[in-house]
Parts: sequence; structure tokens; C-alpha cells
Amino acid sequence: MQIKPFKAFRFNPAVVGDVGNCIAPPYDVISEDARFQLLEKSRYNIVRVIKSTPGPMPVVYKAAQLSNGDVESAPEKPEKSKEVDQYKRAAGYLAQWIDQGALKQDKEEAIYAYVQEFKIGNETFQRHSFIALGKLEEFGKIVKPHEQILAKPIVDRYNLKKATLADLGLVFMLYEDEKQVAEKIIEKTAQGDPLIDYTDEMDVRHQLFNISNGKELKEITSMMKDKSCVIADGHHRYTTGLKFAKDTDNPNAKYQMLAFANTSQKGLIILATHRVVQNLKNFNLQKLIEGLKKRFEITEYKFNNPQTQMQAKEKMLEHMKTEVSLEKCAFGIYGGNDKFYIAVLTDTDAINHAAADMSPAWRTLDLAILHKLILEELLGIDQEVLSRGENLQYVKDTPNAIDDTIYDIESGDKQVAFFTNAVTIKQLHMVTDAGERMPQKATYFFPKLYSGLTINKL
Repeated sequence: MQIKPFKAFRFNPAVVGDVGNCIAPPYDVISEDARFQLLEKSRYNIVRVIKSTPGPMPVVYKAAQLSNGDVESAPEKPEKSKEVDQYKRAAGYLAQWIDQGALKQDKEEAIYAYVQEFKIGNETFQRHSFIALGKLEEFGKIVKPHEQILAKPIVDRYNLKKATLADLGLVFMLYEDEKQVAEKIIEKTAQGDPLIDYTDEMDVRHQLFNISNGKELKEITSMMKDKSCVIADGHHRYTTGLKFAKDTDNPNAKYQMLAFANTSQKGLIILATHRVVQNLKNFNLQKLIEGLKKRFEITEYKFNNPQTQMQAKEKMLEHMKTEVSLEKCAFGIYGGNDKFYIAVLTDTDAINHAAADMSPAWRTLDLAILHKLILEELLGIDQEVLSRGENLQYVKDTPNAIDDTIYDIESGDKQVAFFTNAVTIKQLHMVTDAGERMPQKATYFFPKLYSGLTINKL
């Protein structure tokens, strides 16, 4: 893949103060509550741009020198405000911040090393990636998507890009390099002072470093020339980039700001994304379990109090891990009664028949089996119903996700949960090499890449 360094716009601590208060998770994982919390952290938080709302144009601010030497943004007299849509409003914020110097462009081209340090259980990991401009390629041998996408987010991201003329969030790209050329450069660079050093609410440490040495830039760009990439996260943003590049005569739109991570590193972690059913008419748990017994072996883990419930849950999760180690398809199920269930596929011919047009690799995916044989055939949640977003919720496997889901079911907010094992890198490559996509929200690459670390203006 063809990549190149660039001069990023970055938040200027001399104006904004703590840059950590200005960056944010990707737009699609920010809840309404989280959005308000980010807004309160700083008037310069990037959420104002990546997840803007309709309203009056922002008040214009200018940098003012205080008596103690600090810099504060003091309001000027704004023009009469007028209601604008969220995209013009986002563009207004971005332009204002650049005018103020809150966002400042680097003087020299660079590739940016992004190091994330985090824990899974008691084990600490580091994931290395680098941020560069990548030449946009149609999906094929060079760039491969791995999961299904929806039309609505593409329209949203397209309107934002058209209004701001900027790449604001990162598309997460995976490549394979056993020599670890970039990792060696990143490890060396990370010995110096970071441009950003921020630990988020999930105890993930985000560090950004500048790689501007000509020899090192050449090593990374040369290494990437013969690499193909799989999109790990950001399918909608990449697809938006393709469409925008076709629709504009701006030559800069042919490149997009991307983050690249080597699959040959220990810190590349994929967690599960569970499925939770809601708002389904005439749902009956026992009818579902009886329907499952035709193609799955069902094991029950009963409980009668909070302590035995916790024990039953742990037995269910351990059983799931055992089955996946035997290369079997297994789901944990909870529907609010006094037991957890494990469903292990026994009728493999069923998925071969239900997905005869898909590759053998696709038909071995737990989520493919869940969507085809359970959600579609037993519950009537097909692709058309999925696109409406009314009956299925996707739950990322964060530390409290399963307990929170159990509570939602017991409180009556949700009807039944399907707990899944994580997709493996091997499965990811097998499916994408076959030219296919997994069901949407098939993977949860942890941790997420933050937005606002670097911005690329077109």
C-alpha cells in the first residue's frame, strides 16, 4: 500500500491546556451521556466536531494573555447567531480553532507513532501503530474490508467530510510484517518525549510520538509498498473517503489519514461483541431453547441466589472457552430465568445449507452461525430487520459488559443475550482472503483509536 508522511494539525497546549481533554473515542462509540462529559472537559474537545448537533454557530473566541502569563480564550462580540445544521456547525468549530491557534499545523512532514498501553485481566499489553496518509484503493487485493456496514453512517460521515474538508478520525488498518520494521522504529522513538500522554477512563494510556527522520520515514514507506491491508475498524470512514475522492476534484482527497498496526505483535487484541435481543414481538425463551435443540446440544447451568448465579455464569463462560479450543461453535445464552445455557452446534450441515453461497471459512464463524441459524431462522431477525436497528443491540466485551447485560435482561429492558467468543486473526484473514465480509460488529479491537490526536486538512 502506498503511504506518505504529512503535516498534521494537532491541539496546541499553549492555547487549549491539557491536550488529553481535547481528544475523544471514535464517534460511533460515544453515547449521549459520554458526549456531554466530553463537552464539559474542554471547549476544544473534538467531540464538538466529530459528533456535532444542530444549533447556532459557535461564538468566536480569541486568545487572551492573562496577567499571570497563562493563555485563556476570551469571547469577542459574536455576530447575530443563526441556526445551522450539525455539519456546518462542526466546520465552524474546526475553522475557529485553527484561526485561534488551538489547532496548529506541524512545520515538517511526519509519520506519527501511536502507542497504547492497557490491561486485559492482570496482563499488561502495548499495541503499536503508526499514523500516515494512505492512498485510497477500491476494495480488492490491496485493501480488504472484513465486516458488513450500514448506509446511514456513510451518509453522516460524508456530510461531515464535505463540510470540514478534513480527516478527523482514524481508520484502523492491519498489515503483516514479521520483520517488524515499523515496531523497531516506534520502540526507539518512544524513548523520547511524547507529543501526547493521556490515560483515559478505561485506564488505557495513549501516547503519540513524531517520526520525522528521513531514513526512518523511507524505511516505513518502503516496507508498506508491497503490503495489503485489512480494515479492522472504520469501514464507514474508509468507504466515505472512497466516495468523496470520486465526487471531488481535490487531489488531496485521494489520500486518507489511516492508522496501521502489524498483526505480528502481541498487543493486537480482539475481544468479542455479544448480541442482545430487544423489542421482539411474541418472544418466548422456552420456544427458542426447544428450537435450538434441533441443531445444538444444550447444557444448562442453574442457580437460585446471587452467589450461585455468579458461579453459573463463570461455568458458562469457561465452557465456551473449552468448546472454542476444540474448534467448535458455542454460545452462552441468558434470558432472565434461573439458568444460563450453552448451545454447541452439532448439525454442521445446517449452516452449509443456510449459507451455501458463502465460503467454508465464513461458515465456520460463530457469528455467521448465530446470525443465520438463530437470529434469522428462529427469531426472524434477518438483514432487513437488522438494518432498522430495532431488535438487536451489540455489546462490546468490556469488563462489566456481561453483568450489565444480565441486569438489563432481569430488569425487562432486554429479552435474551447471546454471549460469543472473539474472532481470531486467523479467521479474519481466512474470510477476507476469500473476498467476503463478516456480519457487522463482528470484532471489537481493544482499545479503540482516539480521535483528535492528528487531523488531516484537505
